[in-house]
Amino acid sequence: MNKIDTFNLLENIEKDNKPNIMLHVCCAPCTSGVFDQLSPYFNITLIYANDNIYPKDEFNKRFNEFNKLKQHYNFNIISLPYNHNDFLEKTKGYENYKEGDKRCEICFKDRLEKTVKVAKELEFEFFTTTLSVSPYKNAEILNSIGEELEKKYNIKYIYSDFKKKEGYKNSIKNSKEFGLYRQNYCGCEYSLRDMKYKQEN
Repeated sequence: MNKIDTFNLLENIEKDNKPNIMLHVCCAPCTSGVFDQLSPYFNITLIYANDNIYPKDEFNKRFNEFNKLKQHYNFNIISLPYNHNDFLEKTKGYENYKEGDKRCEICFKDRLEKTVKVAKELEFEFFTTTLSVSPYKNAEILNSIGEELEKKYNIKYIYSDFKKKEGYKNSIKNSKEFGLYRQNYCGCEYSLRDMKYKQEN
């Protein structure tokens, strides 16, 4: 099976007997670009597991945007308690790595593993993440992490590159249409630092 073409297999799912999927979400705009791609095949529960986001006010601000999204999509959402110190401890020593490098891989795996643990506990059949909808996120790395966690927890991972199905384009369109807050940095203090440096230079 070509893992990136998982959606081809989903065509065989009976639309009136959809399985449950735990969808890790980073923000409302990205979610809006992914939701329509998954909703024909799954009953979707969102999970907001993002200890990387800094500061806490930003964490809360991004989560609150899902109230706007609920006016347009039908979903349940779980928010895990904010534990930024856990992110800092796991990425210690990688503070000065550039965005997209090893620090981000650690962050991706941390958030996806927290997602799959909840999915396992609630007996979900599938899990995946909205992260690949961003042009700044490497789908190959995300899918490799998903494959590792699929084997470890015995829950099917949906391999995808959501940006290739006009997900990113639709996320921009929906953000404008729904009036969603669209952040200008990935989430952690290091990406915020790098964003400010680029603006100043």
